[in-house]
Amino acid sequence: MGLTVGMQDLLRDVIKKKSSDLHLSVGNPPAMRLDGHLIKMANAGIVEREDMEIIVSGLLSEEQMETLRSTKEMDFSFSFQAQDYSARFRGNCFYELGQLAIALRLIPTDIRTIDQLMLPEALADICDQKRGLFLVTGPTGHGKSTTLAACLQHINLTRKEHIITIEDPIEYLYRSENSIVHQREIGSDTKSFSEALKRALRQDPDVILIGEMRDLETIGAAITAAETGHLVFATLHTRDASQSIDRIIDVFPPHQQQQIRLQLASSLVGICSQQLIPMPGGGRTVATELLRVNPAVRNCIREGKTTQIKTVMQTGSDVGMHTMEQNLARLVLRGILTFDQAANYAYDRKDFERLVFEGGEN
Repeated sequence: MGLTVGMQDLLRDVIKKKSSDLHLSVGNPPAMRLDGHLIKMANAGIVEREDMEIIVSGLLSEEQMETLRSTKEMDFSFSFQAQDYSARFRGNCFYELGQLAIALRLIPTDIRTIDQLMLPEALADICDQKRGLFLVTGPTGHGKSTTLAACLQHINLTRKEHIITIEDPIEYLYRSENSIVHQREIGSDTKSFSEALKRALRQDPDVILIGEMRDLETIGAAITAAETGHLVFATLHTRDASQSIDRIIDVFPPHQQQQIRLQLASSLVGICSQQLIPMPGGGRTVATELLRVNPAVRNCIREGKTTQIKTVMQTGSDVGMHTMEQNLARLVLRGILTFDQAANYAYDRKDFERLVFEGGEN
């Protein structure tokens, strides 16, 4: 049967319906993700092998095609414009059962603000820091890149700084406003995160964005950059603040871990963990957990007592700190989420239930 619509029509439909992702694989109809749920586009036909080959060759350069053939997978991004629709997409092309497949993520053209995304107001204060390491964590597809873009754009509009991003691939495109923004993509502009990060320190940066801290060398370089007077933003695929700190430390050999604890205690400024949760009337809202590093948190990190950090967050509302359960309880009490919806995303269900029944207070 084959596809009955063109790739431009599929991309335009994704933008029009505000879908987050588009999936294409041989033998299946195209599918888009709406409010977290995959929906098959049965009226678009079935993707055949010839369809995939045409689509892939139209999206990738010849150099990228060579990489795909040799490594069997390829990260990429591209801008799309057609009539009244424009956006950027981040993609991954891969093989499954010997056939090509593609997953595309929609990246809105406009960079939304911290307020528009309903993120914690304290993020703006963190963005005004001159040095330190700030992490955004959470599952894949839950808006980490969007949060980082809002943070960088806040700096871009309010400060006169040199911002360097290291991404794989480049997602949001920034226009230099009060700051100067240089964006580097792994593969086309630099070989690796760790190499680009080392070079970045010689490029007079004030702010550095690392798309993802994947290995020991990159994590070590990020901590060093934060220690030496730079504001560093990065992501981790971890659940909460305590797990994020443990993950960083555990990457290093045992004989280095105490030194890393000391370095992290002095350089970390905060961690925002987030989840996107479907709302009753459609759409999704963000639920966050925010850690701001104070003397009590630094002491927990130094002494390896990360399990005590949650207690610090529970009592740190005066500086904008809150746990995921506290934020979920507030969303329920404001009528944004139902009890059952929020409970499914709580890290500690019993604590969440207690907070709801007590009116969201500790």
